[in-house]
Amino acid sequence: TLMSRRPRTWRCSASSSALCMPARAWASAFSDDCETVDLPETMNALLWHAELIDKIYDRVSPASDDHIALVVREPVGVVGLVLPWNFPLLMLAWKIGPALAAGCSVVMKPAAETPLTALRLAELAMEAGLPRGVLNVLPGGVEAGEAIGRHMDIDAVSFTGSTATGTRFLGYAADSNAKEVTLEMGGKNPAIVMGDAENLDRVAAHIVQGAYWNMGENCSATSRLIVHRAVKDDLLARIEAHLRDWPMGDPLNPETRIGALVSSRHFEKVAGYLQRAGKPQTGGSAKDGFVEPTVIEVAPDDPLAREEVFGPVLAVLTMDSFDEAIRLANDTEYGLCASLFTANVKRAIRGARMLRAGTVTVNSFGEGDITTPFGGHKRSGFGGRDNGIDAHDQYTVLKTIWIDLADDRDEGVA
Repeated sequence: TLMSRRPRTWRCSASSSALCMPARAWASAFSDDCETVDLPETMNALLWHAELIDKIYDRVSPASDDHIALVVREPVGVVGLVLPWNFPLLMLAWKIGPALAAGCSVVMKPAAETPLTALRLAELAMEAGLPRGVLNVLPGGVEAGEAIGRHMDIDAVSFTGSTATGTRFLGYAADSNAKEVTLEMGGKNPAIVMGDAENLDRVAAHIVQGAYWNMGENCSATSRLIVHRAVKDDLLARIEAHLRDWPMGDPLNPETRIGALVSSRHFEKVAGYLQRAGKPQTGGSAKDGFVEPTVIEVAPDDPLAREEVFGPVLAVLTMDSFDEAIRLANDTEYGLCASLFTANVKRAIRGARMLRAGTVTVNSFGEGDITTPFGGHKRSGFGGRDNGIDAHDQYTVLKTIWIDLADDRDEGVA
């Protein structure tokens, strides 16, 4: 009954206004927090997709003189959006921006740990005049996610979260209506530091930011450091020095850089990895929901080098050559992000091409911005991308309209 009342597609009467209004409402309500990540980036994502949609045109195929073919994109219909608990508002914006702009209705399921931002945004969307039933929130856990995945009236699912959970949606789709599925999943992201890397202090700052920002609870976090033997000791010393500027404590204190992990369950998972690991070079303590930023040297077959920990843990591997570095970096079931630090331009370009990852950064840590597609290879991603113009592909379907222009309507009729 809920699905029968929901419009499958919709059209905004004034270009971009329905998307812009929630963003402006957030800005007005929380202007004191605009220096943080979620709010400004959320507003940017909604505004960017709202302003993009009327610049995306259909095309005409070069058919014969007697025919014309229009290739058009139409809204896919009702989209289920399954969201993670890290960056819950921003990940929501990455998906509802292109989905609503394309004309889809959405049912979004926030993570069980973080439902409030989605519920508040839905309230603001209603205040802004979004038609009833276009944007819907379904809080819940595994049962709610499976219901979305199996629902016969949901035409597509866009998921961000762990690989173990995301791959279930392929099964749900196969068992129901073969709905389209886009998955943005986990990563075991390497940072390669060659012996010729310039300004090791700056490199260390990027490594620390990539590994420990948001307590490492970030799918694009740098979780593997593959460093040339010639600079390893120097770089690790600089990383340890930078970590002195990352105090651990109360998450509500603006001076805190490392807060508690998201839940006791997740804390136990991360702490378990550290208990089974060897002696760390830096950090390693885990108590009362807090995990100290940890640097630990490992072998390539160590679980810390192969499995997604999703915490403030940096696994260090030593290499002696460029080819060995690329081999170690690609020796994973994941392929979301990678970084390469080198002063050699040719090596940088070759390495970026050889690394099997959806995003490769050179001499920096990052994942692009709203203009660049974000997603992974292998078990890090499937079916499409968030962000950029390419994000609209997962919320639209192609249709060919073939028109016969021949004078004699009886000829060439199939």
